[in-house]
Amino acid sequence: MSSDLPHAAARALEGTRDDATAEHRRLAESDDPKSAWRRWGPYVSARQWGTVREDYSADGNAWAHFPFDHAHLRAYRWGEDGLAGLCDVEGFLNVGLALWNGHDDRLKERLFGLTNPQGNHGEDPKEYWWALEGTPTHSYATWLYRYPQAAYPYEELVRVNAGRSVDEEEYELADTGILEQDRFFDIHLTHAKASPSDICIEVTATNHGPEAAPLHLIPQVWFRNTWSWGLDDRRPLIRRAQDEPGVVAVTADHHELGRIRVEAEGDPRILFCENETNIATLYGADQVPADHTPYPKDAVDRAVVHGQADACNPREQGTKAAFWWVFDKVAPGESVTVRLRMTEVDGRPDPTPTFDDVLRRRREECEEFYARVLPEETSAEDALIARRAFAGLQWGKQLYLYDVPRWLEGDPAMPPPPPGRETGRNSHWKHVNLAEVISMPDEWEYPWFATWDLAFHCVPLAHVDPWFAKWQLLLMCREWAMHPNGQLAAYEWNFSDVNPPVHPWAAWQVYAIDGCQDRSFLQRIVLKMLLNFPWWVNRKDSEGSNIFEGGFLGMDNVGLFDRSEQLPDGQRLEQADATAWMGMFCLKMLRMAMELAREDEAWDEVATKFLVHFLAISEAMDDIGTGHTSLWDPEDEFFHDVLVDDSGQAYRMPVRSMVGLLPLTGVSLVPNWTVYELPDLTEFFDGWTRRRPELADALLHTNHRGYSLRTLSMVTKEQWSAIVRRMLDEGEFLSPHGIRSLSAAHREGLAVRLGDQELSLAYVPGESDSGMFGGNSNWRGPIWFPVNALLVDALRTYGRSAGVGTTVEMPTGSGRKISVEEVADEVQDRLVSLFRPGPDGRRPSTPRHHPSGELWDAHPTFSEYFDGDDGSGLGASHQTGWTALVAHYICAPRGIANR
Repeated sequence: MSSDLPHAAARALEGTRDDATAEHRRLAESDDPKSAWRRWGPYVSARQWGTVREDYSADGNAWAHFPFDHAHLRAYRWGEDGLAGLCDVEGFLNVGLALWNGHDDRLKERLFGLTNPQGNHGEDPKEYWWALEGTPTHSYATWLYRYPQAAYPYEELVRVNAGRSVDEEEYELADTGILEQDRFFDIHLTHAKASPSDICIEVTATNHGPEAAPLHLIPQVWFRNTWSWGLDDRRPLIRRAQDEPGVVAVTADHHELGRIRVEAEGDPRILFCENETNIATLYGADQVPADHTPYPKDAVDRAVVHGQADACNPREQGTKAAFWWVFDKVAPGESVTVRLRMTEVDGRPDPTPTFDDVLRRRREECEEFYARVLPEETSAEDALIARRAFAGLQWGKQLYLYDVPRWLEGDPAMPPPPPGRETGRNSHWKHVNLAEVISMPDEWEYPWFATWDLAFHCVPLAHVDPWFAKWQLLLMCREWAMHPNGQLAAYEWNFSDVNPPVHPWAAWQVYAIDGCQDRSFLQRIVLKMLLNFPWWVNRKDSEGSNIFEGGFLGMDNVGLFDRSEQLPDGQRLEQADATAWMGMFCLKMLRMAMELAREDEAWDEVATKFLVHFLAISEAMDDIGTGHTSLWDPEDEFFHDVLVDDSGQAYRMPVRSMVGLLPLTGVSLVPNWTVYELPDLTEFFDGWTRRRPELADALLHTNHRGYSLRTLSMVTKEQWSAIVRRMLDEGEFLSPHGIRSLSAAHREGLAVRLGDQELSLAYVPGESDSGMFGGNSNWRGPIWFPVNALLVDALRTYGRSAGVGTTVEMPTGSGRKISVEEVADEVQDRLVSLFRPGPDGRRPSTPRHHPSGELWDAHPTFSEYFDGDDGSGLGASHQTGWTALVAHYICAPRGIANR
């Protein structure tokens, strides 16, 4: 088919052209994680407390071991957190914002939220903030936080949510009434780089309330604590510097970074302390060592909020400093602004451009960059949606530090870890030693990488920063991340859990978006996946039947029971989705190997290997176990999981869910050039299917306008038609805003008896009513972007191959017939419509707890998943990880090219 590149991809390649934008030129010079323009960025975590890395408990309860109430008192071991934080790529020096409204019981230094046990639907931030703008090199970035003017209701939010059941909605900040009459400040923060080592930071606060209100703006600069653990006693130093006209300043000296100067316009007071734990407050004065600092981490909080004049170091030095501006009364509608400038002393340009010039120039360059990235025909509203999604991806990059052997063993200067730690969580992953900037699923709820999430992030990222997208996919496969046995790490709560194998799919998407030019990347990914594939075959196909178990596979509570748990009495669950994932894995590996074989015939045999695997998996879908039970139910006309007991007796799980739709993704066009460019593969294919004619069913032949098209498919044309008929039924899977994860036909519930146990589930379009996987996400009805993306891609592929010229009814029963590609377009458009304003100005994707009005409706939100009926945002509220796929749809409205 067409070899034309999508519009957005073509524009992304223009970094080396003479008319390239300034940001594209910077990207062309930034093909290394430590390159100059990438050295500083918004890499500070939005939440470090409550993470596995900071958990040294005996019971593995990370939330309880390091709670929010300790965050301002305890030094972190593995990272930092803050509001709109900025740091270097190794996280040594951090800059973040602190606020005080004159009423809170503590500085607002980090975002507050409920832990998983506290929330009636799992962990949940109780704040409102938005990533507004961001370029890939972080040359320009803006961020907005909505800060209440009354005392923040910490206790009320915890208490009321604790009293609510899973059948009730979460109690949110807006429900407390604290934001009524717009009694809040909008805190707008901007980062703009004059050069890689000269960064301007501006904070503007606007009072939207009806009365004047006080506000303290307190930007802080601090070193990550690397000296308290008994491994490196070198201590950096921040101290007052010589003032210059109109500014006050500090210098920050570090053995790796050198000397950094941070200066503030005007005459704010500067406070100094140490980034060390307040041992006396946490553990008692009798526990404080004689040599411990009297000015620990919370000294700025005690000085500002509690008026302790002697809290901070009078010698004006330490490892943490704060610039303290006080505005006694900010009038209604009035804005106040403060500015910092951070410069590496040895890299400061001369003459130095003015602050205003830097902001203006970088803002203009950001506009030019996105004008080049987005298709010319993009509407203003869709451009806003895409740019906000890209901004979230940029702000969602976080420095991830986790040396598992050190974490298991403990630090020399700290108490030894509890007994059993060496054989506990992640103890089989002692090779993991990560110190990388990684794209996070959600900056607060999921401030750690998840491999299958990250694969989806890389698709929209490839439109703006192809190098970073490729590097992220490869990073998950490097020796310090991938297990020696070939498994990809899932996420830090349990690296050994099993995520769907979507890396090859994402790699092909990224390769195509980048112009199908980086064969080195393709080779590296295929080589790494050649290590990952045998892990699946050896570990997740227990019977050697080419039907896979997988377990969890990312879709939490989609089934009748927890698919990660060991089944009793030798039972096993043969999973339609696990098998579909592996079929897709094979096809993407086949396609990449074919691409590589065009220039190096050695790859021909790799292509052959995955062709054989795919054919075997396709056959097995219809014939498994001693009872020869098919995953396909001919009566229900749908794929189901099958429970097999130790005698080989098989029982279908009669649930119509995303599990049964995913076999559609096992489809690939066989390019016509294969016949004459890869004759060995073609000859092998013909010979193999002659010897095993039963395998030939997986190859569909179509004649269209004189062209012969060949399609490899896990499902027959009859099965495809039946599945799509259900998928496009508004009474089942088709919602106004995408494809549901569970058929709405199960609204009244479904019960299944297995032995003496009765299991049940029901269509639940919103938050989970199950405690499975913590109850913080729901796959029993809502719309999820990642699987929708796979289905859209599969429909588009089928429509350009076996389904070309075919029409289907959409919606089912409507009498309206359209082509398969048009179905893909329409499903995609329904997903984008989540973010477009409705007639009342409110976007369907806006979470129910967000107030309405001009100040709210202007900002699209990117939730983890969406209500299956009305599309309202659910789960994590800043999931511009995989939900940023909406930007991919806007940039490449007809999908990537088939070549």
